Amino acid sequence: MNILIANDDGVFAPGIQALARALKPLGRVIVVAPESERSGFSSALTLDRPLRPIQVAPDMWAVNGTPADCVYLSMNGLFDFEFDLVVSGINSGANLGDDVLYSGTVGAAFEGRLMKQAAIAVSLAGSNVRSYDSPDDYAQAAQWVHDFIARGLPQLPPRHILNINIPDVAEIQGQQITYQGRRVQSKPISSHVDPRGRQVYWIGLAGEAVTDPAKSNLGIESDFFAVANGFVSITPIQMDATNYSILTDLQTQFISL
Repeated sequence: MNILIANDDGVFAPGIQALARALKPLGRVIVVAPESERSGFSSALTLDRPLRPIQVAPDMWAVNGTPADCVYLSMNGLFDFEFDLVVSGINSGANLGDDVLYSGTVGAAFEGRLMKQAAIAVSLAGSNVRSYDSPDDYAQAAQWVHDFIARGLPQLPPRHILNINIPDVAEIQGQQITYQGRRVQSKPISSHVDPRGRQVYWIGLAGEAVTDPAKSNLGIESDFFAVANGFVSITPIQMDATNYSILTDLQTQFISL
């Protein structure tokens, strides 16, 4: 099996190094990732300049572009073979709820949405993960991903991917199929004056999770709930964002105008 690994933290980030190491027993692992951190780039592609992939180690490439660029290049001519699976991560920090709209980790996985096996976005969720600088800090999460793939991936409809968040806890309690939760409005921007007297702004922190009830009679909880209780959250998400439940009503409203 040929496995493509990308991320948004950069090619030398400890999360992607741990993941590549853990997945090598499953087949050939190729790492193609941004040359530096590209968090928050979602599914953006670089269209205003050429991309220059540089091989920095055997089966490891750094790209002067976005996470989605890395997967796009890899699947459309950078290599003379095809990939069987795309895995993005392991991200340093959670991608829960509304985070998926901005996440470069999720964006890279979505670029692999047309493959036969569902692409996977993987994030490590915890209050201290931003300070982790060793692949060993991601070893438990990486081993979980290995075992999850080795057991056989679930079948998903076309253009779907799996968004997986692994809690940074001493002992994982299990795994839960979850729905995408919600956050409240993000925190206000932070404004400062730089040393040259210019006004600068920092994007505010993400909003807190909204406490929603379980969905369906199976008691399916949100991704936030699962991770907060020590479970791996596995959320199927799709490229088609159409709200089919209101299409007919919306069409009727326009016809009556």
